[in-house]
Amino acid sequence: MPHCLLCPPLDQAYEIVQGPLVRYSTVGPGRAPPTAVLVHGILGRRQNMMSFARRLVEGFPHWQVVVADLRCHGESAALSHALHGPHTLEAAANDVIRLLSVLKLFPEMLIGHSFGGKVVLQMTKHWSTAARRVPRPVQVWVLDTLPGEVRSGDMGGADRPADLISTLQRVPLPVPNRQWLISHLEGAGFSRQVAAWAATNLAPLPSGGLGWGFDLPGISQMFRSYETADLWPLLAAPADGVTVSFVKAERSTFRWGGTDEARIRALGHAVHELPNSGHWVHSDQPEALFRILAPSFSSSPDIRVSPRNNILASHPAAVAASSAGSRQLTALEM
Repeated sequence: MPHCLLCPPLDQAYEIVQGPLVRYSTVGPGRAPPTAVLVHGILGRRQNMMSFARRLVEGFPHWQVVVADLRCHGESAALSHALHGPHTLEAAANDVIRLLSVLKLFPEMLIGHSFGGKVVLQMTKHWSTAARRVPRPVQVWVLDTLPGEVRSGDMGGADRPADLISTLQRVPLPVPNRQWLISHLEGAGFSRQVAAWAATNLAPLPSGGLGWGFDLPGISQMFRSYETADLWPLLAAPADGVTVSFVKAERSTFRWGGTDEARIRALGHAVHELPNSGHWVHSDQPEALFRILAPSFSSSPDIRVSPRNNILASHPAAVAASSAGSRQLTALEM
């Protein structure tokens, strides 16, 4: 894989997707265009989010979107040996903050799905601790997750990430082929869709056969941290300039109808329902999700712009999959 000479030395793989009009932006010399950060969930990777990142800059061509692999995930997994443990939600948030600092970017928008939703909340908690007012207004979007502890009864009985992680840890390695893993996971009670998605994370081992392309023990630590993280205090007193909004899927695996949703609203934060969507909102209903988020980018998205993007930089450099290919593998993650 070629090394990106434009990229600073980092322990996190990332890409920047720019709208086609960024180069003509009027932000002024030495200033970055408006920036959004898009964060995937547990067991995911940045490729899962690329189609939606492209959709955002198609609609808002003066914006750019930073998409990164969290520690222990995707191409960051091979770099995670240089990171200090334990692997937690807070550590993952600090990684993204460090990445933005190295890139000399302060985002106007943070968007996180599920585990990534708590990552972006943790980022705003860090800023709230460091200073009561952020340098510029920041809109935070939390996609189909709740801010408090995750209890087993809060999720559906099928394809639960905690169960999947435990099952994957018991899979004997090396795996002979992807079909073997798919059959094994289906036999353990997981849907064929999730089993096939898990098999995409296999990678050839030097000794033969297939092993995991991510750091599974580290991911297990991260998910336990996600389950116990309580970010309600942040919602009660966010930093000045931070606006937090939630999107719940109509067919979410979480129990949004309980007291948590009412509590979020009582604290002054919006909750938007995404109709006809399961937990993976950015792949199930990307256009409807775009319409929910659009007003926070601009009052009038330029939807006439052709879906033409420029990937400014990547670390390590990578060629993203096509939108159609990405959507098939998109983000079956927590």
